[in-house]
Amino acid sequence: MTDFRIRIAVIDYGMGNLHSVAKGLEHVAPRAEVVITSNPEEIAEADRVVFPGVGAMRDCMAEIRRGGFDVVVQKAITQKPVLAICVGMQALMSHSEENDGVECLDVFPGSVRHFGKSLSEPDGTRLKVPHMGWNQVHQTIDHPMWRGIDQDERFYFVHSYYVDADSSVTAANCHYGVTFSAALAAGNLFAVQFHPEKSHTAGLQLLKNFVNWRGE
Repeated sequence: MTDFRIRIAVIDYGMGNLHSVAKGLEHVAPRAEVVITSNPEEIAEADRVVFPGVGAMRDCMAEIRRGGFDVVVQKAITQKPVLAICVGMQALMSHSEENDGVECLDVFPGSVRHFGKSLSEPDGTRLKVPHMGWNQVHQTIDHPMWRGIDQDERFYFVHSYYVDADSSVTAANCHYGVTFSAALAAGNLFAVQFHPEKSHTAGLQLLKNFVNWRGE
């Protein structure tokens, strides 16, 4: 697939690192139209949708629901390729432990859990929270979004909470004190905990794969 005339909507609900994602998409798809938008009609008309997110889950879910983006995202998933990033991925789960408990969109069964205050490896090595920096991502399924990306490639993470999802929807795992879902996949939806826009060559390749991916 060529990127010519493809329109990619990056959803703006006030809680995302939008410009970095948009710049990454423009870099890998210079002929595509990349729009940062909160307009449901623009999102509905786009060929691809990116659902980003940073910040506290309670605030994110409040803004998602206030703007009707819960409905927008769930509709988009049925119609076109959707890429969720970081808190965007966490918002797709059933429930988050953050902020004393927050009900999420329940697209994927499972929970978002805190790494804990005493995170450590089995040998006793203490680990800092948030999990910040480069870590290996182990692919667990063959998926078009992994095309050209080596097994156990390193991606950039920044998060204090992790996704505990069923293996049936997990597309990759990562280990940081605990093993957690680093990527999820189902139908037209692909979601990642790491930041592809901050992950240099591998991250740009994933964004390029998203541009070329036709969905299910």
